[in-house]
Amino acid sequence: MEQISKKKKVTILGIGLWELLSYFILYSIAGFFVETIFAIVRYGVFESRQSFVYGPFCSIYGLGAIIMIIFLQYFKKNRITLFFGGFVIGSITEYLVSLIGELILHVKWWDYSNLPLNINGRICFYYSIFWGILAIFLMKAIQPQVRKFMALILRKFNLSTIRTIILVLTIFIAIDCIISAYAINMFRIRMIAINDLNVAHKDEIIELNLKLNKSKIHSFLIHYFFNDKKMIRTYPNLKQEKLDGTIVYFKDLLPDIKPYYYKFVAKDFYK
Repeated sequence: MEQISKKKKVTILGIGLWELLSYFILYSIAGFFVETIFAIVRYGVFESRQSFVYGPFCSIYGLGAIIMIIFLQYFKKNRITLFFGGFVIGSITEYLVSLIGELILHVKWWDYSNLPLNINGRICFYYSIFWGILAIFLMKAIQPQVRKFMALILRKFNLSTIRTIILVLTIFIAIDCIISAYAINMFRIRMIAINDLNVAHKDEIIELNLKLNKSKIHSFLIHYFFNDKKMIRTYPNLKQEKLDGTIVYFKDLLPDIKPYYYKFVAKDFYK
């Protein structure tokens, strides 16, 4: 990593921008596989755990990793300080991501309201402890191996090639993020209007849906790229809070669409 650092001009609290972008990409991909395996083990289903419509990226892992890498360098004294730093930084990150998701996309990515010691359902003491443990594991076990992997890549390829790959992937993720925000918002509007969900600004949302349906471009995009099956398969856990506080999962409103690619049964493990 030293080779990258020497040639970088832009840094964030001492860590190079190119290095942070590479970490974001690597951890986002790793997070996608971790979440996919978790869903198979925990729920017995092979389902989408990606953050965006296209690309195998779970961005909360990438974002969480680079935020922790940036700030936990000030808590590296011992495992206790790392735990404390992860507890605080992870909780703040999780809260802000949840808040932004609701303010911009008007959807709830997760809800801890039924767990003790939670704050607005966005974070809870149980998962904050998990963030503290993860911080120790990340900085002591995972990140040193990632740095070794990056050093190996630097020996195999020249710097300009690596930066080109990072730049292309970063642009792809940025475009994917914008497309996904549009697709999720349009899907939300459609589901609220069609199912007459009692949510805030319901009348405006229904009126907007009618206007959008008159647009040939919008209809084309929805029909060929962001139809109900595509959205449910990509985001099986999308939910909406109604005015009475109840949570509605969009997949429950479309029972004919399987919210997964494959559901494992006992016989699959005994062949």
